[in-house]
Formats: sequence, structure tokens, C-alpha cells
Amino acid sequence: MPQNANHTPPHKLKLFSDRRYLPDGMPPASILYPFWRDLHHSELQSWISPYNAYLESGNIFFTFTPSLEEADLAILPMDWRNIRGDAWRSPQDHKVKHLAQAFAEKVTAAGKPLVVLFSSDCSDESIDIDFGFDASHPSNQSSNLYSGKIFRQSAYRSRHQKDPRSAVMPFFCEDYIQTFFHGQLPIRDKSPSHQDPPVLSFCGFARPLSFKRELQSIAYKGYMLATQKRLAVSIYKGQDLRYQVLNHLRERSDITSNFIIREQAVFFHASDKTQKEKTRIEFLENILNSDYVFCCRGAANYSNRFYESLACGRIPVLLDTDCELPFEEFINWDNYCIRVPEQSTPQKTSDEIVKRILSFHHSKSPEEFIELQHQCHQLWKTWLSPEGFYSNFSRYFSRAISEKTISLHYQ
Repeated sequence: MPQNANHTPPHKLKLFSDRRYLPDGMPPASILYPFWRDLHHSELQSWISPYNAYLESGNIFFTFTPSLEEADLAILPMDWRNIRGDAWRSPQDHKVKHLAQAFAEKVTAAGKPLVVLFSSDCSDESIDIDFGFDASHPSNQSSNLYSGKIFRQSAYRSRHQKDPRSAVMPFFCEDYIQTFFHGQLPIRDKSPSHQDPPVLSFCGFARPLSFKRELQSIAYKGYMLATQKRLAVSIYKGQDLRYQVLNHLRERSDITSNFIIREQAVFFHASDKTQKEKTRIEFLENILNSDYVFCCRGAANYSNRFYESLACGRIPVLLDTDCELPFEEFINWDNYCIRVPEQSTPQKTSDEIVKRILSFHHSKSPEEFIELQHQCHQLWKTWLSPEGFYSNFSRYFSRAISEKTISLHYQ
């Protein structure tokens, strides 16, 4: 596994933020929860908060200082999601944006780098804020300060990897194995003779494009061209791509499909907590009763299911639509997931998915397959859970990352 993960961080950063710039009732950027504990709730979205463990360990990874001058990094008090919203048609909250800009001006005046967390489906968008100190500028090469950064959930590898101030953060979910199985990972066995086809799961929202959504896609692309000065991928691509590829995969006899395809996002439309919990349990059972989990983008270019699969000790099959994953400098992701580049047609994409699943599955002995399930869960705990991600957060601020990839095999 990666070195130092979820233990002593490579460097304990000093963080600064200021609650006076956070509106009453607004949750803070998640990195700040251990220091503003009164703003954290033990339940979020009707279930256990994913930040409960991080709440107790954050002081191991960071020092919080009330002095901006002493800080390594200044953290924007709110997630930019609270300014931008979670859908392209959401109006920006200009009052909160003015607060964020005022905080950024304060940080810039002090010559410090600013860190912004942006966990929205709109997080691939650029934001108009000063990130403070830029260590990459030629005049600053001799400085010991770090560059400011924006951490996004949604990113396009071809575009964002060119931006030294852009980094990827995971979708944070609770530790399902701890919550439902007291920390004991349910294990899937593998037939030594390869007689049983691998089981591929999906439980979620998928539907073909309609004429109405085609028109909305045109409107969205026009909006992105006007506001972001670039051509954009339709926000409905994920729904349609899932639908088309899953239907082709269902026809295959060399894998077992365990698909529950919904015509709407049932969880978000559920009217009460009981219905939400029922939908959530069905989703988790679908993952745990499978060997591999089909993970494809939704409205944004990332997959919540990708991280939830790893949290459950299952192997994600990521349909790669120019996705960027967290810690790509350090994690050899091919050891933990099957990445399948999107092909020219859904049929070719599904064929490539099956080809890669079978090749990967047949390359593992029964013992290696079991060990990989443990490794996937451990990878999530030590790098992708809130406490795992923030324990390794300082790696993004190393002035010289000379060793690009750390071997992730168990020693």
C-alpha cells in the first residue's frame, strides 16, 4: 500500500480560515470540520456522516492557526458548491461569492496561497477568484511557499492536468463496511476453474436521450460557451451512455449482469427517510453481491459509485470519459480498477468492457482475487475516505514530487 497513508502525514500543514466569512447556517469546507466541530452534524443526507472519523483525526494531519501570517495555506471557509450550486441552471449566490472574494483578497494581500474545495457537479468550471501566491511563477521559484489550488470532484484529464492549480478530490462516502458489517469485509470467492462467469453490477439511473433533453443539451452547451469559453459535453451524456452500454452488456453470456436500471434518480426523489434507506440498502446489496461494479459518469465527469465500490471492497470498472482520478501521481490505479476508454459506439464500448473484465478476472488466482478485495477497501480507507484523503493532502503541496508513483503492492 502507499507509504505513510492515513498515519503521520508527509508534512503537517498549518491551516488558516475565518468564520466571519462563512454565512450563518452554511456548512464549511469539509477540511475544516475538525476545527469548527460545532458546524458538523453526525448525520448528513439522512445517514451517518462520512466525516465522523476525520473529525477525530484531523488534528493529526493539520494544525489550525488563527494567524494568517503563520499559515501554510488559507482555506476558503465554504465549499464553492455553496456559491455555484449543483446544477448548471442553478443561480450563483452572489452575496456568498462577495464574501469569498473578500476572503481571497485578504489572503492575496498577505502573500499566502488559497485553497478552494469545489464538490459540485459543476466543479469542472473555472471560478473567478484569486488563488494568492503562485509558486510556479519564475519570480517565486526560490520561495518556500506553496501554490494555491482548487480541488474538484469533476475534472477532464486532457484539460485539468495542464493546470498546476487544479487537483481532484474524491466523493466522500461513509465506511459502509464499518456501519453494516462491524468492519468485517464480506468476501466474494472465485472459482479456480474459471467456470463461473464474473458478475458485473449496476444499480442506478440510466435513460436514453429524449427530444426535450436534446434541446436542453443545446442550451447547456450554449451556456458553457458563453460563460466558460469552451465547448462542453452534454450533462445528459452519462444517462444515455449508461443506458446504451448496459443494454449491450445484458446480452452477453460470458459475464453475469446484475443490473437494476432506474428511469429516475430514485434516491433524490424519495419523499421520506424510510424510502431513502430502502433504496440505499438495495444499492449496497447490488454492489456487495457482485465481483465488479460498472461505474460511468453522471451529469458531471466523475462517478460517486467508483468510490463507493472501493469502500465496499469491490473492483470498479470505470468507463473512462477523459476522467482524472485523485492522487494519480502516487496511485497505480490499474492495480485497483479496470479502466475502459470510451469507444466510438456503445456496442464497441461494451465489447471492450467485457474483454478487459475477462482478461483481468482470469489473471487472478482465487487467493489473489480475495486479497484484491481487501486491498480495494484498504485503498479507500487510507487514500479516499475523508481521513485518508486529508492525511495525504500535503502531498499536493510538495515543492518537488520526484517519485511520481509509489508501488501499491502489499509488502
